[in-house]
Amino acid sequence: MKKILKYLGYIMLVVLVVIQFFRPKANANPVIASHSMQANFAIPSNVNLILQKACVDCHSNNTIYPWYSNVQPLAWWLDNHVKDGKKHINFDEFSSYKLRKQYHKLEEIIEQVEANEMPLSSYSVIHTNAKLSNSEKLELVNWAKACMDSMKSNYPIDSLVRKK
Repeated sequence: MKKILKYLGYIMLVVLVVIQFFRPKANANPVIASHSMQANFAIPSNVNLILQKACVDCHSNNTIYPWYSNVQPLAWWLDNHVKDGKKHINFDEFSSYKLRKQYHKLEEIIEQVEANEMPLSSYSVIHTNAKLSNSEKLELVNWAKACMDSMKSNYPIDSLVRKK
């Protein structure tokens, strides 16, 4: 029995070493300024700080990776989180979305922040500075609402809201 466990231990060690050579591509892509959220929406510096510390690592084209992203299988797990985050909203591609989608994504920001679903707890456990205080949540929600109000004043409501 000890021989089998020792043999399995060696196999696991070899597998762990081998998988270190299979890394996902880093999320470091050029930002097209005309597509970024800043292209159409004013982002106050206080809100930008909140977005930088709690959102853009997973919701932009450029992730700042922590040291543990160099260790497999954690890098695959992080890559999956970033891809999933960008699928939901990408601040670097935001202005390329159709107006209705932009409006809906702002609604989702409000819903997610108010429900304490963002940032993900798995992210904020390690990145403790990403935890949002109540005042930061309020600032973010108020900013998203102001963006929505701006859209409503600049575009016909039919182009923003889905008909039920």
